[in-house]
Amino acid sequence: MKHFEKNITIKTEGASENTARLLAYIPDTHEAQGIYRIRPAVLILPGGGYEYTSEREGEPIALKFLTEGVCAFVLHYSPAPARFPQALCEALTAIGYIREHAEEWKIDKDQIAVCGFSAGGHLCASVGTFWNKSFLESYIGTDREKVKPNKLILSYPVITSGEFTHQGSMDNLLGNNKEAELLELASLENQVTKDVPPSFIWHTYEDETVPVQNALLFASALVKEQVPVELHVYRRGGHGLSLGNHLVQGEMQYGETHISSDWIDKAIRFIFD
Repeated sequence: MKHFEKNITIKTEGASENTARLLAYIPDTHEAQGIYRIRPAVLILPGGGYEYTSEREGEPIALKFLTEGVCAFVLHYSPAPARFPQALCEALTAIGYIREHAEEWKIDKDQIAVCGFSAGGHLCASVGTFWNKSFLESYIGTDREKVKPNKLILSYPVITSGEFTHQGSMDNLLGNNKEAELLELASLENQVTKDVPPSFIWHTYEDETVPVQNALLFASALVKEQVPVELHVYRRGGHGLSLGNHLVQGEMQYGETHISSDWIDKAIRFIFD
């Protein structure tokens, strides 16, 4: 396995220069019948309310994808006091970096998924809705296909800035700038177009931190635009479950799993489908 770290430095308008960290987990390639296997890749965006990036939703997720032959990358993007669109530009730049090196790392450049958790789910959905928008050109250039995500995986995502929002995420993302236009832009169920890639979404009915309506709003918007979507709502469980096992849940006994823990197996099938 190749494992290394890459810094991504971007300065957005009105913001100080920020540096994001991209951690790569790339399986070794083995010659089989004279050819090398080309693999899909996934860019992982941990949650943390745009206040920090959770370690529980980073490397453990990457290693699970890695065991199934998916090249995994974890982006520790810039949280507050960095504001929108800093983290978004970092995530799109990371996709471009992965695609640039696709041939070297035996990655299928047309199979780069993005997987986000909670506020990282909002960032993931932002990547999916804004990747081809002109207001980002001054930060990441005009070659939109270079930064295009091919699939989205949204784990208990923050989506809306409306009634069912996670207010802490919005406060950290937007700061004191709560103009109606920007709040509307951050409400991603209203930004869905046919250009959003196929999406996999999972949430829990009992989530009291980020209500399940966030997932339902985004899924409904995707259906309206005829974008393929797979949605799973687990009847039990709170927020921030990650893998839903003893590796990421300190109160669980060895070998214990939550009912939601099969989400990642479903997501891996979604990537390869």
